[in-house]
Amino acid sequence: MRKITQLFVSITLASAALTMSPIASAEDIKMVGTITKLKVAGDGKSAEATLKDVKSGNSVTININDDETLDKFKDKRIQEGDEIRTKYDSNGNKSKSFKRTSGC
Repeated sequence: MRKITQLFVSITLASAALTMSPIASAEDIKMVGTITKLKVAGDGKSAEATLKDVKSGNSVTININDDETLDKFKDKRIQEGDEIRTKYDSNGNKSKSFKRTSGC
């Protein structure tokens, strides 16, 4: 019985240690910026948009793979010069949300 209790305590401590340890994960970044460059892949299944951040003036290239946004590029509902509100992960700059600030 004593060995079972010790085993249970050991498992509990190990689980607590794993829960408390920091895990590397991508941070979501929100930004509003103007599209300065837009490059859609030939097959239309991905795109890269370079945005100039309104607040800092820094340029960020964001990778876009979702069909809804790609359709907006194809229909010219979103194009160079448009102001965009976006959310992307800091690891790989993959877009999670990509919308015009004036709607669409």
